Amino acid sequence: MKQYPKIAIVYLMFYHNESYIDNVVSALKRLTYPKDKVEFIVVSNPHPEDGSFVHYIEDAVMPLSGKEIPHTTIIANKENIGFGRGNNVGADWAIEHDFDYVFYHNNDGFFAANALEPLLEALEKDKTIGMAQSLMLLHPETELVNSTGNAFHYLGFGYSNDYRLKIADIDLPAVKEIDYASGAALLVRTELIKKHGGWDLDFFMYHEDLEWAMRLRTLGYKIVLVRDSVFYHQYQFSRSIMKFFWMERNRWAVMLMYLKCPTWLLLLPILIPLEMGLWYFSWKNGYLSKRLEVYKYWMKKENRAIWLKKRKKIQKERIVNDRFLFDHSVTGIYFQDESVTSPLVKYIANPVMKVYYAIIVRGLLWW
Repeated sequence: MKQYPKIAIVYLMFYHNESYIDNVVSALKRLTYPKDKVEFIVVSNPHPEDGSFVHYIEDAVMPLSGKEIPHTTIIANKENIGFGRGNNVGADWAIEHDFDYVFYHNNDGFFAANALEPLLEALEKDKTIGMAQSLMLLHPETELVNSTGNAFHYLGFGYSNDYRLKIADIDLPAVKEIDYASGAALLVRTELIKKHGGWDLDFFMYHEDLEWAMRLRTLGYKIVLVRDSVFYHQYQFSRSIMKFFWMERNRWAVMLMYLKCPTWLLLLPILIPLEMGLWYFSWKNGYLSKRLEVYKYWMKKENRAIWLKKRKKIQKERIVNDRFLFDHSVTGIYFQDESVTSPLVKYIANPVMKVYYAIIVRGLLWW
């Protein structure tokens, strides 16, 4: 008899949106993986204004638990503990109950009926794979891509690859190594989580998936996209002042933790004009106050100490060099959605960063 590993689906809730839950429940009903080998873990972070949404889960989901859908467990947090901590709470439950894998499931998406099997097959076949991401398509525009894996820019930025391109126009292998995996639809072994840790709690939101992938890559693991595992994401790009602060603060955190000192010196001539450009962007879009907050954060010794402590551990344990990390990076920032594309980035910043990378970074970075 075939042995099926136990998979815990960690579903982290932030928003009061019944349509999200209804789509997820419908997907769970159609699940082709044995339902008795799956646990659906709902981790609820209360909304700052609307409060908890647990009552809807109790009314609409729990009566189906262990019957039409996999057995369901609710973990209701008393406060919003963030993306990383919320996901870790669900993963901790899975580890305590001897599950083999954790699938991290964004609240605003749902997977195809057979999405788990291809992910599991990839990880079971190749133990050097640290994490595997589903192919993410937009919903309801299911002919368009949300992410074929995420791109890591060598100056610390991260974004979705092939966003809004037609999936029919993209030739993907069954398993493709990528820069880093989106935390929206991600399968990871519990054994790996126990050994190397889960989401970094100090990120709170944004770039924590980039950091986790970088951590595993420095330890020799591969990060992959699995083409035949499809996840539909009701995603909409949005700019916000708070989002800008977290993304910028965390971009610097990732670079501080993972790049060696000589690499910083090599990048300094391109980082300075980049900072000037980001000041202009902040002014133009009304983010100056948040840009100042980023600087104020890093000026505090106690804040720097948090990340320098992590850096010390990472630099001690890593088994690959910076050149290898940059082998899994891109030289430009590209959005297929023209509504969010800046001419300054497209026609000035990207060409300059590409030339600098080709001549300086690839030419001189050997460590």
